[in-house]
Amino acid sequence: MTTGMIPQSIVGILLLMLLLVLLLILIACKPWRLCFSSSSRSRSLKNGGEIERPLVSDDVDAHNGNNEGGRTYDIEGACYQNDGLLRMPRMEGLVHKPRVPSASPHVTPQAVDSLILEVVPEPVEDVTVGKTLKYSPLAGRLLEAQKHFRPENQISNVNPGSQKNRLPESSPKVIDHQGSCLSLEVISGPSSGQRCSVQSMNASRVSVTLGRVSTDLLFKDTEVSGKHAMINWNGYKKKWEVVDMGSLNGTLLNSQPINHHDPESRQWGRPVELSSGDIITLGTTSNIQVNVTSKAETRMRIPFGIGMASDPMALRRGGKKLPMEDVCYYSWPLPGIHEFGVFGVCDGHGGAVAAKSASKMLPEKLANILSDCVMREKVISQGNAADVLKIAFSQTEASLTNYYEGCTATVLLVWTDGGNRFFAQCANLGDSACVIYVDGEPIKMTEDHRVVSHSERLRMNGIGDQQLRDGETRLCGLNLARMLGDKYLKQQDARFSSEPYISEVVHIDQSSSSGSFAVLASDGFWDVVSVKKAVQLVQQANEKEHAEGENPAEKIANALLNEARVLRTKDNTSVLFLDFDNKVRSL
Repeated sequence: MTTGMIPQSIVGILLLMLLLVLLLILIACKPWRLCFSSSSRSRSLKNGGEIERPLVSDDVDAHNGNNEGGRTYDIEGACYQNDGLLRMPRMEGLVHKPRVPSASPHVTPQAVDSLILEVVPEPVEDVTVGKTLKYSPLAGRLLEAQKHFRPENQISNVNPGSQKNRLPESSPKVIDHQGSCLSLEVISGPSSGQRCSVQSMNASRVSVTLGRVSTDLLFKDTEVSGKHAMINWNGYKKKWEVVDMGSLNGTLLNSQPINHHDPESRQWGRPVELSSGDIITLGTTSNIQVNVTSKAETRMRIPFGIGMASDPMALRRGGKKLPMEDVCYYSWPLPGIHEFGVFGVCDGHGGAVAAKSASKMLPEKLANILSDCVMREKVISQGNAADVLKIAFSQTEASLTNYYEGCTATVLLVWTDGGNRFFAQCANLGDSACVIYVDGEPIKMTEDHRVVSHSERLRMNGIGDQQLRDGETRLCGLNLARMLGDKYLKQQDARFSSEPYISEVVHIDQSSSSGSFAVLASDGFWDVVSVKKAVQLVQQANEKEHAEGENPAEKIANALLNEARVLRTKDNTSVLFLDFDNKVRSL
């Protein structure tokens, strides 16, 4: 063996070490994973047929478990969606909707079950608590397709495998203009005497919740759950329906149970249609009498014409979208009180929540106060309801929990002696106004409570040590000195007030045929239309409609609103018109 040659044993050792190094590299890198993962994804896409993925992740509830703003909890611990004006009860679980390919706007019913996921090149935004999801044209096409497939209702979107928190078969977005009015009265139990009413024509509220915690009709009965039952207007069936919301002690309709057969599961029952005269029982002692009247029947009971018109004037402020914060409402007659009716306008600032709450509370407070026969007879005999209006405003202010939002409130209470004579008295806070035209003269029924108002400046300068400076038009950034809500501002400055101005009583005799009427409107109308101009517009519209043989109050209200639109008002505008002339009204 020569010195230049490497022994064969050493060569073998080197080769063995090289193989070991290569083996370690293969183990560390695992290149075969790419092949297996890609093939498995391919198989999952091919064999799955379709991919069902919720538009909102199932993990949202888990991540947002502390979202107190979106849910309320009753004492028993059940979780429900907050009850808002136009909100639906929460669907159980989450809806799994296949996504529709954008290239196929026309979808057949057979294709719905075989839709596949399409990758959409859009940025995905994080969903946070309280954030509103943006409308997607893709989702819009899916909803349009579902409307064609399910014309009766949309409850089939709910997972059929579960009944908990079941959504009633109703669609509050479908408003029936023929409509009906639902009145509820608690006739037995600890909360006997409570009343509530709602109209199917009112787009902002077509449901009533019954329960012991944060509901439309509150009960002091320990057998009633926090959220016990709900009554909804079914726009497709044109019927009111009641559904048990998973109560512990059950719900009866005319002595027949309508709750889920297993009360421990807290699952919702099935919606059941209501008729006038039905009795709903919550638990064992609280009975509610149901009264349903059609819009035509209600109008025949109203002894004068009523018209309402509203417009957010959304593009009047330099093209900037202006949210609607006005709420216009009326109730004639008040539930269970056939001689009285209430008409009002609330204009919110900082949002519409306070205005919506006040417009709901004020008629309820007035109805509860006047349900006392002694108080009612006192108003009729004395011909003055100032005390009733003051109490209603005080109770409403105490019940409002709006800390950083507030609203104006103008309420016109009208009652009759049973004949042709009517009595009208107004209470107001803020700058929404009411004018009554009677015996050829306009009568302003309200007082302006802006900071620039002379009477308000005198009142505020007499309170505390702070004095308003010359030219100062706002107080804490607000141009109003009186309002409902705004609890924070009232705590910071004692010059803010919720004490309403109460007008004198106006007597209206229909037999005199004097063309009497009333106009209630938010400041968006009065900012551009004077009282004199408003009277002229009504008289012109009356002459025109009378020449044509009709006098619909709705047309006059819209004519007034259109004048504010032509004059380019820069604020939300709502108009409520009452025509007391019984000879030209149209029922």
